[in-house]
Amino acid sequence: DIQRSVALLKQACLDSGFFYVLDHGISQEFMDEVFAESKKFFELPNSEKMKLLRNEKNRGYTPMLDEILDPENQVNGDYKEGYYIGVEVPADDPQSNRPFYGPNQWPSEEVLPKWREVMEQYHREALRVAKSVARIIALALNLDADFFDRPEMLGDSIATLRLLHYEGGQKTGQVSNPSKGVYGAGAHSDYGLITLLATDDVVGLQICKDRNAQPQVWEYVAPVKGGFIVNLGDMLERWSNSIFRSTLHRVVLDGQERYSIAFFVEPSHDCIVECLPTCKSETNPPK
Repeated sequence: DIQRSVALLKQACLDSGFFYVLDHGISQEFMDEVFAESKKFFELPNSEKMKLLRNEKNRGYTPMLDEILDPENQVNGDYKEGYYIGVEVPADDPQSNRPFYGPNQWPSEEVLPKWREVMEQYHREALRVAKSVARIIALALNLDADFFDRPEMLGDSIATLRLLHYEGGQKTGQVSNPSKGVYGAGAHSDYGLITLLATDDVVGLQICKDRNAQPQVWEYVAPVKGGFIVNLGDMLERWSNSIFRSTLHRVVLDGQERYSIAFFVEPSHDCIVECLPTCKSETNPPK
């Protein structure tokens, strides 16, 4: 029931910019395989992982504590390691000179035999789901359903898959402690259009619906088996003239190891982001 989906999604986007997506067509078997392959990578010796250190195209491995998402409140970096996989553009393609385009870095076949194949398939499947979600978002904004399908939008999108591993307390003794500035991932909102997040069953994600509240109120977002947690990014908040919300979120861990997979979706380089025609009026002129 598309109209019901649109109404529910619209309410979520006005309220928090976070919602669950179920029955998205990616099988549980395949999701399990992607998580298993992700785990295989993070279990490699550090020397192997460092061979694939993130390059200037933002592809490859990011070590523990590499990222600081909330420098004002964090004493260390995030207690997570990650791996970036983007749209595969061969090095000899003129497009590969553009930011976020280029060849990916891949672990060798000898070390992780089907790894590349699994991750490339997941990238394709997740992009399909993201485009379906974008159609519902378009309808919720009173745009044509295919608004985001155009070539300059998601037809030729910048889509980045990021595998994440939060180290458990048994290795580092690190339990998140916001009062001491220790986090799995510091508070931030995402930059782009939408993010699809798949997680294991370890609770850790928190959102803050009102970033200006003192003190801020944080609530946990429970994992949903087989579903995606989807959130809107700053670009969509801006594009919608602040009608839709991009909400602060962070990861707070109790010492358990946690795996998640984020899929960040943005329009192409050629997309012009200006106030959407349906999001401006005399009372709400373009910001």
